[in-house]
Amino acid sequence: MIDKETRKAIVAYRLENAHKTLQEISIHIENELWNTAINRLYYACFYAVTALLISVEIEAHTHAGVRRMLALHYTKDGKLPLKWHKFYTDLFESRQTGDYEDFIYFDRATTEDFYKQAIDFIDIIEALIDTRINW
Repeated sequence: MIDKETRKAIVAYRLENAHKTLQEISIHIENELWNTAINRLYYACFYAVTALLISVEIEAHTHAGVRRMLALHYTKDGKLPLKWHKFYTDLFESRQTGDYEDFIYFDRATTEDFYKQAIDFIDIIEALIDTRINW
């Protein structure tokens, strides 16, 4: 178990990574690197979600575990609307498809839609972190 100050530092670091990763996505979009943009969008959201879980001392060691813990501790009780959990799952599945399947090419519309939603998703995750009591 890590102490409170270390946990806060990790949370801040992961949120910083989420925002830095979001910043680089515009370069991928500008250069029409759709699959790379989808990959980075997923990771930006992943960094934010892991920050949230760490902030409440929830451990997950796999991507599936992170999704499962998000559902169990935030979606199930209504803290995170189902729409946003579905977005995160869809983004994960798109990243998996783009990274590991052949002849999969995303397009501008899909990428830009995910990008807009990722910005909102990360804002929502940060708000959940900020509303923690005794943080």
